[in-house]
Amino acid sequence: MPCDPAASFFGFAGAASALIFSNLGAAYGTAKAGVGVASMGVMRPELVMRCIIPVVMAGVLGIYGLIVAVILVGQIAETNYPFFVGFAHLASGLANGLSGLAAGICIGIVGDAGVRATAQQPKLFVVMILILIFAEALALYGLIVALILAGKSSVTTC
Repeated sequence: MPCDPAASFFGFAGAASALIFSNLGAAYGTAKAGVGVASMGVMRPELVMRCIIPVVMAGVLGIYGLIVAVILVGQIAETNYPFFVGFAHLASGLANGLSGLAAGICIGIVGDAGVRATAQQPKLFVVMILILIFAEALALYGLIVALILAGKSSVTTC
């Protein structure tokens, strides 16, 4: 007896959620931190390359979403895909995507304020980097949970 084909909807929704929400976080973080870099570059152009780190860190969030989306899509099957696995894949995508969105918002705000503050006081650069690392860790936690949830697809009976 084949599984309900509607179950695959949840798997595809999980893959889409991982990519969409992670990219939203990456885009917001890149834009917000980029505005800070542009503003700081007017005052201290020699620090621009050093202060582009928040933009790079925001871009990594999109890669996390891409990794999870590719893994999930590779596990979705036309047959023998029960609702349990579909729900696990949806949870996986949401865990990764929403964690990436939260981290992107945090990286954007900290990056904007941090590079502007670094332009005025260069000693704040290390502090900004430490805060950004903790913000990036939020997305990494989501990635780890997403990979664990994606591994729940060992059940192949309906």
